[in-house]
Amino acid sequence: MAANPNNNRSDHDSDNNNNNNNNTRLYNPYQNFEVPIKSQYLYKLPTSPEYLFAEESLKQRRSWGENLTFYTGTAYLGGSVSGAAVGIFSGVKNFESGDTTKLKINRILNSSGHTGRTWGNRVGIVGLMYAGIESGVVAVMDRDDVWTSVVAGLGTGAVFRAARGVRSAAVAGALGGLAAGAVVAGKQVVKRYVPI
Repeated sequence: MAANPNNNRSDHDSDNNNNNNNNTRLYNPYQNFEVPIKSQYLYKLPTSPEYLFAEESLKQRRSWGENLTFYTGTAYLGGSVSGAAVGIFSGVKNFESGDTTKLKINRILNSSGHTGRTWGNRVGIVGLMYAGIESGVVAVMDRDDVWTSVVAGLGTGAVFRAARGVRSAAVAGALGGLAAGAVVAGKQVVKRYVPI
């Protein structure tokens, strides 16, 4: 008597369902359209991030590319918003007595746009350098702690002001190291004492 191929397939499918219940979830792309869809058209999506190598899943930090994007983007955004706020005040200060409303708005927009771009570019470059130096330090030392952030801040400040001389680079490096240490310490304090 020949074995029924449908029975074998259903046994195999139930084994797969049992093995993947913890790691996947069913996804129906048509769930909001009220269309009757058979269960065979549901997709099994992973519930946790997938990694190519097992070593990647053991590290609890962002990759260098994610760091580069995060630090550069947030620094540029923060610098642009701060620069635009400063530009608004300088535009208001430059009002003249005979200016019309259109001219006043134009002054504010020009001043905030110019200052926002300038600050955003400068602070974005600082974020880019910090991300690169931090990723390099983590790759060389093979650990990620407070000291890697302090070293990255020190290096970022020194490189950012290196063109103005050794003394300026040393002062900027010290300030960068202190700022990075303060940010990391503040983050630890918030994690410990602020319920989120």
